[in-house]
Amino acid sequence: MGQKGFSWRSFFACYGKVGDSPSTGGSAAAKRVAKQGSLRRRSSFSDAGNPSPPFSPEDLSLSLVGSNIHSFTMAELGAATQNFSASLLIGEGGFGPVYKGYVDEKLRPGMRAQPVAVKLLDLEGLQGHKEWLAEVIFLGQLRHPHLVKLIGYCCEDEHRLLVYEFMAKGSLENHLFRRFFASLPWKTRLKIAIGAAKGLAFLHEAEKPVIFRDFKASNILLDSDYKAKLSDFGLAKDGPQGEDTHVSTRVMGTQGYAAPEYIMTGHLTTKSDVYSFGVVLLELLSGRRSVDRTRAGREQNLVEWARPWLNDPRKLNRVMDSGLDGQYSVKGAQKAAALAYQCLSHAPKNRPLMKSIVETLEPLLLMDDIPTSTFVYSVVEAADDRMEGDAAKKTQGKDDGQRAQSKENGHRVEATMESGRNQHQHHGSRLRIRQRPKQINYTDTALYRNSPRHNRRRGA
Repeated sequence: MGQKGFSWRSFFACYGKVGDSPSTGGSAAAKRVAKQGSLRRRSSFSDAGNPSPPFSPEDLSLSLVGSNIHSFTMAELGAATQNFSASLLIGEGGFGPVYKGYVDEKLRPGMRAQPVAVKLLDLEGLQGHKEWLAEVIFLGQLRHPHLVKLIGYCCEDEHRLLVYEFMAKGSLENHLFRRFFASLPWKTRLKIAIGAAKGLAFLHEAEKPVIFRDFKASNILLDSDYKAKLSDFGLAKDGPQGEDTHVSTRVMGTQGYAAPEYIMTGHLTTKSDVYSFGVVLLELLSGRRSVDRTRAGREQNLVEWARPWLNDPRKLNRVMDSGLDGQYSVKGAQKAAALAYQCLSHAPKNRPLMKSIVETLEPLLLMDDIPTSTFVYSVVEAADDRMEGDAAKKTQGKDDGQRAQSKENGHRVEATMESGRNQHQHHGSRLRIRQRPKQINYTDTALYRNSPRHNRRRGA
């Protein structure tokens, strides 16, 4: 998106082959396209041969006119993050550290007050200028409810920063694998899978399709309602167009998530993303990492270990996450497992389209065969500390002990006497007997649903 007549080819000539940007007819058209979430007029971007060519930040800013993307200064982002305070550090990845910040009209007139995530490029990290530029171009033009929103960027001297909307619940990876996070309930896991699938489907179904290429649990961010959004477009690629069946590129991504044919040949298609989605779906079902070196033998690779059982309902319970404690729809789990099995097919043509995946997953949210677990909830009923009897007998304790039983007001009272230790004391003709607390057992689903134990499981 940019000014009329502006060409990405002329602007990024030193990056390699980049498609020309079609005329947008001004910023009004750009806003309309962004609002509709359309990719039809999106400019193409291809991998660069030179990661750090000279270019004009002013031209980049002009090219994004109408996209509502802000060009920040380092001073502004320093103010937003308390000078990149260590207390506001919320994560770190291949791109660099991520800080929580806050922007408002004091920082820049007319800016909506909101928390943000500021990602700072590590100049000595695994990614560089090329990945930063890819994120600006893709997220500067794409708008969808299940893609993280890019608010702005900074390109000042050697500094490269990205500013996103803040996602309160963090990454899916944290919720699945971090020790101090509560286990996600079944329907929350389905909701996350559906949201991520919708994000990929949006990218794949465009006139100019986008291949995400690095789909994994750590790149799925969650808002306060566990709505999933795709983030980190640094490795994203324009998909094949016309009669082309694939894109040839160097192999990049994350071990355990990349499709086998992509690793072997470097041929990239939208079905490569489908395979990666299958891995994440399997992680949601099992609660296990795609690759876990702490496990024994074959179990280190999740797909190799679990895939043979995904189509066998009798053995599926071996795969399911024990953290769910059986609280999931059995039929829904079987359908989700069968879908994961298809996504993980070694033959790309046998994998479903992302659109079909969404259509398969959405009805699973409506399945209500989730077992309702009940448990015994013990309530100690307060009783009078003393109970008086009209008649009493003085009892001499024996070595083996004796029991005196009395009933009053429907309560059973047991007093155990042991020789030389406990003796009833008389006050006139009255005998004081200490009553044993009465226990009443309840099996009530409502108590279970409102219990702290259940709330911890829901993670809400």
